[in-house]
Amino acid sequence: MSLSLRSILLAGLALLPFTIAQSDLVGTWSTKSRSVFTGPGFYDPVNEKIFEPALPGIAYSFTADGHYEEAYYRAISNPQNPTCPQGIIQWQHGTFQKLANGSLILSPFGVDGRQLQSTPCISQTIYTRYNQSELFSRYSVYPDPYHNIPRLDLFQFNGAPMAPMYLAYNPPQMLPTQTLNPTASATSAGGASSTNTANAKRSLEDLGAFQEPLNKNVLMPYKEPFNPDKIWWYGLGLLGLGSVGYFCF
Repeated sequence: MSLSLRSILLAGLALLPFTIAQSDLVGTWSTKSRSVFTGPGFYDPVNEKIFEPALPGIAYSFTADGHYEEAYYRAISNPQNPTCPQGIIQWQHGTFQKLANGSLILSPFGVDGRQLQSTPCISQTIYTRYNQSELFSRYSVYPDPYHNIPRLDLFQFNGAPMAPMYLAYNPPQMLPTQTLNPTASATSAGGASSTNTANAKRSLEDLGAFQEPLNKNVLMPYKEPFNPDKIWWYGLGLLGLGSVGYFCF
């Protein structure tokens, strides 16, 4: 009996660092453009609509119980016609795990992901399903030294860093963390998936209006620090103008 109790305590202690380490990811993180966010303002699964952001960017959201959501908007150059770039919008959600080596594995709900590829110059749009698992070799959360707000750095499977992201919402702004668009094969087991989808769509109606992100005025363009030499030159200029006016008038 004592051995069994000891095993349970050891197992609980082993899981404790995992839970604490995951909590620093909770929230919605967005790149510096502050234009791309997860949630109902990016994708409407009820009406199958993707809303194009004003600027390209990336956003990730994470929950404490292991769910995530991502939103991408990228511009792709067109070598054949440089004045006509393509745009790709991607959205997916699912579950994530943090491994013992600090890496993250993101496993999407395959039937829910969406991709919109558009070429505005020729009015061509391709709307398809999107399903791409992801592996991040490591991540880092810390206060940004310039903006002084929480910053998330994600490193791809090969160690290459992604664009830094900054905390925009906490709690995270996300769509329901369950399958939203089950296929026929998923519902053939007895209709449970269709009931969950109906509940998810009802919860979408309760999300309310799109909220403004936290620290929305923090990531402002860089301004040159105050330079006292400018005042000296300004004063010298005024002195010169005064001297000219004294002798001329």
